[in-house]
Amino acid sequence: MTSKPTSSRIVLASRPSGKPVAANFRLEREEVRDLADGEVLLQILYLSLDPYMRGRMDDAKSYAKAVEIGGVMEGGTVARVVSSRDAAFKPGDIVLSHSGWQTHAIADGATLRKLDPDAAPITTALGILGMTGFTAYAGLRNIGKPKAGETLVVAAASGAVGSAVGQIAKIFGARVVGIAGGADKCDYIRSEFGFDAAIDHRSSDFASQLAAACPNGIDIYFENVGGHVWNAVFPLLNDFARVPVCGLIAHYNDGAAASEGHDQLPTVMRAVLRQSLTIRGFIQREFVDQRPDFYREATKWISEGRLRYKEDIVDGLEKAPEAFFGLLEGKNFGKLIVRIAE
Repeated sequence: MTSKPTSSRIVLASRPSGKPVAANFRLEREEVRDLADGEVLLQILYLSLDPYMRGRMDDAKSYAKAVEIGGVMEGGTVARVVSSRDAAFKPGDIVLSHSGWQTHAIADGATLRKLDPDAAPITTALGILGMTGFTAYAGLRNIGKPKAGETLVVAAASGAVGSAVGQIAKIFGARVVGIAGGADKCDYIRSEFGFDAAIDHRSSDFASQLAAACPNGIDIYFENVGGHVWNAVFPLLNDFARVPVCGLIAHYNDGAAASEGHDQLPTVMRAVLRQSLTIRGFIQREFVDQRPDFYREATKWISEGRLRYKEDIVDGLEKAPEAFFGLLEGKNFGKLIVRIAE
């Protein structure tokens, strides 16, 4: 009789006030229960860390339910099937799941997607061929709608979403300007991802550099950041510019006091009216019916060398909180993934 595995998991111990800290998390261990019909026992191999997780830590109205206190931090995962009571899966299968920050999980087989390790590295299911890649694709296809000769600017351009946005826009013929933090990231997105220009948002003359890089204004701004980056982009928006709003990472740790001070809404709304701007927030799952198109096209672009990616892999579940803190401060370089097992 084989012993049941013990799962390690990181749970939300308390809700943060401002920046998350180590005390907001707790490492627990528990013996995995028996499977019911239709369930699958998974060993988690890789965990995706993404900015949206900060919002799940707050008990505030949002597009998704907050993580409960004592609940496992959520996140996308690639896992190996250990045992199964679902005929569609057998031990050894590699699957995409949403099992969160833990070493083992029990999942309903209906929620899993089987991966082919021979078709692409399995980590790509968390990045360029996963939620982040699809977010870039869906935001551009449905809101940005790049046309040949237009200028697109994307913030957090060395990250998983931003780097895909820039490359896909290039495929559609746009001129692409990326905004990133630091000379190394800027050099990389020019040399490896083929961006036409890259601007370091930490530069003292960032706004003037951005204006010089966009002599004909900005037709599409893919928003991942907010903050001072938005302030520099906003005056450069052309008439009929489109702004897919994917994230606002500069504000995820803001408290209630952050809304105090100068109200910029009237200025923004006047521009929306005067310049016929489109500013549209979106969540990638709104466009779930387009995923087959994305998988087909992205796989082709990768095989042709037109869509490239970079991964930032951290080893060990216990390193997830520290890596997550770094993600919120832009310390990662590429798609941030935690390797839990191999």
